[in-house]
Amino acid sequence: MSLAGRLLVATPLIADPGFERTVVLLLAHGPQGAFGLVLNRPSDTTVDEVAPAWSDTAAAPGVVFVGGPVGRDSVVALGRTTAPDPEGADLIVGDCAPVNLNRPPGDGEAEWSGVRLFAGSAGWAAGQLEDELDEGAWWTVAAEAGDIVATDPERQWSEVLRRQRGEVAWFANHPDDPTSN
Repeated sequence: MSLAGRLLVATPLIADPGFERTVVLLLAHGPQGAFGLVLNRPSDTTVDEVAPAWSDTAAAPGVVFVGGPVGRDSVVALGRTTAPDPEGADLIVGDCAPVNLNRPPGDGEAEWSGVRLFAGSAGWAAGQLEDELDEGAWWTVAAEAGDIVATDPERQWSEVLRRQRGEVAWFANHPDDPTSN
C-alpha cells in the first residue's frame, strides 16, 4: 500500500538526529522506495535569492526549507492552487500540487499562492522505509493542505501530533530531552 500523500512524523525512537522532530510529506512510495520532503526545517536563504519571480507568492516566512539531506543543490516547490489539474500535475493533498519554477507565476492556467521551496529531499531505498516503520521510527498520519505551508515550523511536529487520536497525541508534549522531565 502506497503512503504517498501522507505524513511521516518522527517518533522519539528515530535513530537519525537529522530527522528528530521532523514532519515529512511523502510524495512517492512504492516497491522502488520512497521520496518526500521535510516540511519543518526552514533555512536562512530567502525565496527571493533562489527564485525571485516566485517571492510574492511564497508562503511565510518566505525562506527556502531544507527538504532533506539528499540533493541539496536541487529545489522542489509545492504550492496551493485554484486549478483542478495544475499544469498536468496531480494534486498532492487538498489544493496543493508541485510548482514548475521554470514558468513564471501567472504563465498558465494555475494561480498559485502559498508556494514553498525545498532544497533537497528525503529518500529511502526499496524496503528501507518499511524497516524504519517496523522499528517504530515514524508515525504515518493523514496530511492536510495547511501542513505544506504551516506558518510556525518549529511547532509543526507537536501540532500534527496534537490533532491525532489516542496515544500518538500524547507525544505532542514530549520534551526535547526526556531526562530533563
